[in-house]
Amino acid sequence: MFAYATLGTNDFEKSKAYYTELLEPLGAKLVMDNGRMAMFSCGRGQPMLGICTPFDEQVAKPGNGTMLALVAASREQVDALYARALSLGGTDEGAPGERTASFYGGYFRDLDGNKAVFCHMG
Repeated sequence: MFAYATLGTNDFEKSKAYYTELLEPLGAKLVMDNGRMAMFSCGRGQPMLGICTPFDEQVAKPGNGTMLALVAASREQVDALYARALSLGGTDEGAPGERTASFYGGYFRDLDGNKAVFCHMG
């Protein structure tokens, strides 16, 4: 259903480095960089995650109620990716744990305050 999602940043190079390192264990690679927007994907035909400076040249701000969910292969990978997000400068928004019988997630904010969760369902 989704082609891509983008997150705004106020420091493009720093954010690009953060997501390059963070998403590497998922097999995601930088597939496009035009100097204002960078896109990451796990392969052709797969959804992409982008980071960008806002087109309107205003300050990038996280949306209230906006969150990105990133699929992990296991609960152990959720734990590892959550720890990686924090070690790269992200901040805690909820340590990994079981939220429902079929949902395990670890919540964090990136360098610009965008909220995301690494999750495993099942």
